[in-house]
Amino acid sequence: MATSIMSDLTPTQPATGVKNIVLVHGTWADGSSWAKVIPLLHAKGYHVTAVQNPLTSLADDVASTKRALALQDGPTLLVGHSWGGVVITEAGNDPKVAGLVYVAAAAPEEGQSFLELVQTAPATPGNDEIRPDSYGYVSMSPKGIMEDFAQDLPKVEQQLLIATQGPQAFTALKEKVTQAAWKTKPSWYIVAAHDRMINPDLERTLAKKMKATTITLPTSHVAMLAQPDKVAAVIIEAATTVGAAE
Repeated sequence: MATSIMSDLTPTQPATGVKNIVLVHGTWADGSSWAKVIPLLHAKGYHVTAVQNPLTSLADDVASTKRALALQDGPTLLVGHSWGGVVITEAGNDPKVAGLVYVAAAAPEEGQSFLELVQTAPATPGNDEIRPDSYGYVSMSPKGIMEDFAQDLPKVEQQLLIATQGPQAFTALKEKVTQAAWKTKPSWYIVAAHDRMINPDLERTLAKKMKATTITLPTSHVAMLAQPDKVAAVIIEAATTVGAAE
């Protein structure tokens, strides 16, 4: 489906004042997790940057995102997946950020960490496939990637995720947000209905709490890889809306 949509897209100029989109990946991923969405946004004329988070600490990931924001020419839409939601919740306070899009993502309160947030809901099956190493980092087992992280992707794509996943410092998951940008910036939320990493009920609760414009997709945790066309459409809608408000 994404292939046919892309073939119908020709490069244009965004119809809004927001032409910059910064994409922030989550745990056990890198910027390539947005590889299916980026061409769809480029085809609509957006300037797109995918952050490469070191996953060493919340502060380090926020710093990486803020460096990307500093390079943008004008208002920017900030998009975060999973752990990337924590990052954009903090980094989204940057004055260049016009709006936020959460893709199956965490959105903590001030003084709340990722771990504290996800523990407010029943644990998901993927939690049992997290593997710590001797360096204080955590990864997903191959079984977890295939059955819980990306269960609706073809096997070849699952294998790519296994090979490219970035281990995350466990201590980062305990770091607390200091200022929640979603309280002051317009927000959108994509709920992944078949998420086995972050509880979908928690995602719905967060979206409601944020008063976010919400769409539910019947996907695994990696909605941007399972249904990139739908995710890109939400991002474009958000960019159009916040641009009209500029």
